[in-house]
Amino acid sequence: MTTAHNPAANPTALASAEPPAYILTLSCPDKRGIVHAVSGFLLERGGNIEEAALYNDHATGLFFMRVRFACSGPHAALRADVQAFAQPFGMTWALHAAQAAMPTVILVSQQGHCLNDLLFRVKSGLLNLDLRAIISNHRDFYQLAASYNVPFHHLPVTRDTKAQVEQRQLEIIRAEGAELVVLARYMQILSDTLCTALAGRAINIHHSFLPSFKGAKPYYQAHERGVKLIGATAHYVTADLDEGPIIEQDVARVDHSMGVDDLTALGRDTESQVLARAVKWHSEHRVQLNGHKTVVFR
Repeated sequence: MTTAHNPAANPTALASAEPPAYILTLSCPDKRGIVHAVSGFLLERGGNIEEAALYNDHATGLFFMRVRFACSGPHAALRADVQAFAQPFGMTWALHAAQAAMPTVILVSQQGHCLNDLLFRVKSGLLNLDLRAIISNHRDFYQLAASYNVPFHHLPVTRDTKAQVEQRQLEIIRAEGAELVVLARYMQILSDTLCTALAGRAINIHHSFLPSFKGAKPYYQAHERGVKLIGATAHYVTADLDEGPIIEQDVARVDHSMGVDDLTALGRDTESQVLARAVKWHSEHRVQLNGHKTVVFR
């Protein structure tokens, strides 16, 4: 007796037959017909749009778009087709495999709440990161790194060795193929040279609701001013200290009865959550630079 094949009876076989998913991000001068052109381009190549978001910035005249789509065929051929399609529009674009974990290096000093939070989220499958290394100017968290099987590099920094240490940091980042560098309370000011090398792919968490209370000890500054809200800001790193494009912010309410230690403890929770959201959105290619600002397709 012949038995008819039923793909639905084998979920594994059915899943394996699904075409790979990609994420296309683009920006260009706005004009009529861009969405239609992108949709038609993907349709001609057998692409099926699964998610799409767009934004037209009237102030700058720029158009931004993020599209997740499934499409069969070689990745290299698709990339070449996108390049040819984008050129007449003057598009800045990027194409990514949707399921690929983003290679990441984390920098940290002596406060580990953000590092610990990120490690747990990655281990729990809440962040799609491929953690390649942790770099620190202190040894405090080498055991924590080892417990997650992440290589730990101890690179002490002094005024005299700062340039050499940054060169070594950059060597590690490049050797690991890191597409993202997270400053998880790394308490060193990066040089202009390193900021330039990491432009658009280094995220810092600042323990303040920028642009207020820049620089050192923002919780002391906030306490002295008697604020009723404290916050945290995740932003891209630039040569201008604490001036980079902001990705995410949040606040927590405080009152007159809370001291600096209370503000610091409450702030650490906010910092961890804000940084995690910013890292998640970046790793999912939801953040696009728009001059000194960002477009975030949540």
